Amino acid sequence: MEKFEINILGCGAALPTPKRLSSSQVVNIREKLFMLDCAEGIQMALRKSRIAFPKIQAVFLTHLHGDHVFGLIGMLSTFGLLGRIQDLHIYGPHDLQRLFQPQIDYFCADSPFRIILHEIDTTTAQVIYEDRSVTISTLPLSHRVPCCGYLFCEKPTPRHIRRDMIDYYHIPTSQINNIKAGMDWTTEDGTLIPNDRLTTPPDPVRSYAYCTDTAYRPSLADLLQDVTCLYHEATFTSEHALLAKKTHHSTATQAAQIALASHAHQLILGHFSSRYPSEAPLLQEAQTLFPNTLLAEDGMKLRL
Repeated sequence: MEKFEINILGCGAALPTPKRLSSSQVVNIREKLFMLDCAEGIQMALRKSRIAFPKIQAVFLTHLHGDHVFGLIGMLSTFGLLGRIQDLHIYGPHDLQRLFQPQIDYFCADSPFRIILHEIDTTTAQVIYEDRSVTISTLPLSHRVPCCGYLFCEKPTPRHIRRDMIDYYHIPTSQINNIKAGMDWTTEDGTLIPNDRLTTPPDPVRSYAYCTDTAYRPSLADLLQDVTCLYHEATFTSEHALLAKKTHHSTATQAAQIALASHAHQLILGHFSSRYPSEAPLLQEAQTLFPNTLLAEDGMKLRL
C-alpha cells in the first residue's frame, strides 16, 4: 500500500512538560508532508523524529491559541536558513493574516521562499486542499475561539495488475495504465477478457481526522462516518466533565462517543491535561465504550 503515516510530535495540552510537547503532527501521504498545528519546540521534535521537515508542503492550524502556533515563526525562519525555495502554504482561522504577517515581514523579510497565508471559514465543512493523492477538508469544532479540525481523505488508487495474466494474453506495456483504470481486453481472435481477470481490487481508501480543542460536539460524527483513524482530544476524565464544558474541551468518554457514533475504525486520544500523572484512566474510560482506542505518545508513528 502507498504510505499514509501519522507522526505525532506533541500530544499535550496547553502546558508543555518534559514528557509531552503541545499539539503538533505531520501527516505523510505518499511522501507528501502536511503539518497539523505547530507547537513551541517543534523543530527539536521534528529532528528527533527524523522527518525531513524542509519538505513540508503546507501547515494547517486548528486555531490561534499559543500552544498550537508558538513554534511556527521559528520554523519558518529555519526554512529560510536552510535555503528552502518551495512555496509554503499556511491555513488557519480568521486573524491568521493579522497575527502572522507582521512577524513574517520582520523575521522572514529575506526569506528565499514565499509564505502564503490562507484564512478559512471554521464554521463549515469544506475542501480547502486537493491534489492527485488526497483531499483535505475542514471539520467545524466548538472552542473558545474560531477552531476547526481537518479530515484527510486518500484518493482511490488504480487496480493492481496481475502480471501473470498480462503476460499470458500478451498485452502490450502501452495498455497497462488502461487496464489499471478498468478497461477490458480483447484478444486477436475477438475473445473479451474481463478486467477482473487481469487485475485485483485496489487498496482500500483510508482517511484520518484530527480533532483537537473542542467541546463535545455530537454532530461531528456525521462528518466522520467510517473514518479509518480518529484523533480526538481527551483533555479530561469524566470526573472533570464540568471543567471540560467550561473550557470547551472534551472528556475521554466523549471522545469515545464520537468514535462510536462515526463508526471509526480506530480512536487515538490526545491533548492530555498536565494535571494527570498518568493517562491510564483516560484510556480505560474510553475503552469502556470504544475498545479500539490508543493513547497518543510524543514520537509515535502510526501507519494506516
